[in-house]
Parts: sequence; C-alpha cells; structure tokens
Amino acid sequence: MTDPDRDAPEEVMWQGRFITAKRRGKWEYVGRARGIQAAVILAMDDGHVLLVDQYRVPLGRRCIELPAGLVGDEAAGEEASIAAARELEEETGYRPARLESLGQFFSSPGMVSESFTLFRAHGLEKTGDGGGVEGEDIIVHRIPLATLRDQIAEWRAQGYAMDVKLLLLLGAGMMA
Repeated sequence: MTDPDRDAPEEVMWQGRFITAKRRGKWEYVGRARGIQAAVILAMDDGHVLLVDQYRVPLGRRCIELPAGLVGDEAAGEEASIAAARELEEETGYRPARLESLGQFFSSPGMVSESFTLFRAHGLEKTGDGGGVEGEDIIVHRIPLATLRDQIAEWRAQGYAMDVKLLLLLGAGMMA
C-alpha cells in the first residue's frame, strides 16, 4: 500500500535558526534547518561509559545522554567526525585517538526528520573537565557499565529524563 502523502509537496510552516516545522499532506514534522546534522558519541574505556547530563528546555528537566552535538551549525561542510571529536572533548573533557562511524540513525522518524551519525570513540585521553562551552551547564558522568542499570534507576527516581540512545547500553539486558 502506498502512503497518499508520499508525493505531496513539502511545505515549510516555520523556520528558525536551528529547526524547521514542515508539512507534507496531513503529516506535520520538524527537521534541522540549513542541512545541519548531529553526531552522537559512544565513549567507553576500562569498563566505563561517559555520559552527560544537562537541562533540556523541551523536557523541563535535566536529561542523561550520550555526548552529542551539531555538525555544520557554525561552518557549512564540516565533517561529522571532526564535530564528534570536538563535541566529545568540549562536553566531557576527553579526546578520542580515533572515531569509528557506526552509521546514520533517526531518532523519532514519525515526528522528526533529523538524523545523527553514531560514533564509537577509541583511545580516550583526559584533557580537561568538560562541561561544554559558555552557557552550557553540562555535568560529566563516568559510570561503570556493570552498575549502569542501577545508576539509571537512581537517576529516574531523582526525576532525570533518559535519552532514548541509552538503550544502546541497556540493550539485550532489558530482555532478561
């Protein structure tokens, strides 16, 4: 069966600096403006994973997430791996020796056209405290993978939101 909205023209309803609200047929959705992409970094070493937490206005609370950032928001044509390395160091204070692309993913395809490239960071070197750039209030967490499930439960009990990408770390363990 073919979706009747597939061939409908895309209409821009509103555009801001970073997002665009669009309509195609009966569907309304948002996407990144100006071709901006995102990079998400899975950074693990010595049985630990690097996570960040920051206040997210749309949620009205702090959220636990994998480190991530925008690609091309300041310089058009930026390579995703360059942005990923920069964002990892800015947010967590760790520089990767190497980044491995794990592919492109879509976060909520029924509502958002945004995609992100997932990178696995290898050879982490601590270079600073992290915390983001001016205006960001990012807290860095280096959590043992063995206690991650319990830590997430504790954060939830404290009222934190959990980003869907954390399922990468919980994965098959959720099925037991």
